[in-house]
Amino acid sequence: MAVAAAQAPLQINGFHCAAAEPGKNSDFLFSISKFRLDLEAELPLNSFSLSRHIERSWDHWRRIGAPKFMVAPMVDQSELPFRMLCRKYGATGAYTPMLHARLFSEDRKYRNYEFTTCPEDRPLLIQFCANNPDTLLAAAKLVEPFCDYIDINLGCPQRIAKRGNYGAFLMDDLPLVQALVTKLVSNLDVPVSCKIRMFPSLDDTISYAKMLESSGCSLLAVHGRTREQKCSRTVRADWEVIRAVKQALRIPVLANGNIRWLEDAERCIQETGVDGVLSAESLLENPALFAGYRTFKPSDSEDEEQGSSKLMIDPVTLLMEYLDQCEKYPAPDKCIRAHVHRLLGEWFRVHPDLREKLNREHKVDSTWLRDLGREMLERMRPKLGEVAEEASD
Repeated sequence: MAVAAAQAPLQINGFHCAAAEPGKNSDFLFSISKFRLDLEAELPLNSFSLSRHIERSWDHWRRIGAPKFMVAPMVDQSELPFRMLCRKYGATGAYTPMLHARLFSEDRKYRNYEFTTCPEDRPLLIQFCANNPDTLLAAAKLVEPFCDYIDINLGCPQRIAKRGNYGAFLMDDLPLVQALVTKLVSNLDVPVSCKIRMFPSLDDTISYAKMLESSGCSLLAVHGRTREQKCSRTVRADWEVIRAVKQALRIPVLANGNIRWLEDAERCIQETGVDGVLSAESLLENPALFAGYRTFKPSDSEDEEQGSSKLMIDPVTLLMEYLDQCEKYPAPDKCIRAHVHRLLGEWFRVHPDLREKLNREHKVDSTWLRDLGREMLERMRPKLGEVAEEASD
């Protein structure tokens, strides 16, 4: 996709930096409880004390502003222009999309295509998937100066992660997980964070989290679902498990799951005691979520769930603002198209001809997409008028 020209990006290290209820899982090879560490012992790789590690973790967390509203890592979707749009509307931190460590370390073209950042894109967590400590370190070294944490993806439950032996499927090989963490901690200046899913057993989940903490992880994000529970629409995240992990650890902890609106984020922090929350799917439909906005829907079917917020915004406005960001920070065509579909998704179901119009176009630019947005807005106006009348009553 072509978008309006932005200032030429600067090449740094080969990438562009913008100048401005389940039962036990029989697949688990062993119980994590058999892999407990002496949490008060010093780690042999770097000989730091756990107490000093905890202190440094909190010092860093506070230094970057203790960001509590985070854009979750989303493949092809949490790219720079989307991160910047979410930051405009209240997100105080963000993850990059998951990056493949081997490809990132070996392929300059992959680096240029998959990762961009800018000075305003902070705090930033750069997430990698990997199953080789040396490869992970090589990738992390390339971006260490441009982020606040290097994050290890230990939570992806998708089939591609199983084939590649990364993400949540490293839960079957905990010595490897520890090796990945300690390799980075021993060789990087920037702190290391991890994003995990829970085990079916609470005890195993807590032991897993403690192992990561004692290995040098400085920030832990916990997705309150197991790796078998892939669908967020059918399985609610377990905040009780997240609360138990927070109580068991001494480093900052983030919660992931069930964050649909700002009220959910605030309630999750209150009920679990976590230091912040991540949102993924809900942000794709409403990047203004953390500012307390709701988007206009073609149907009132969900209104009863949406609380008492009076701040409303139409998705076309968000689309136009996303395209503004894309003109400043060019993004891959696949990312832009995906965001158009997610931002206008519910309205596309009411007006499928506009969706088909988009799908038929093999190459579209910002002007074409803005025209599509204006056409959708004209069709939305009757509904927007109804909502305005109800608000004035």
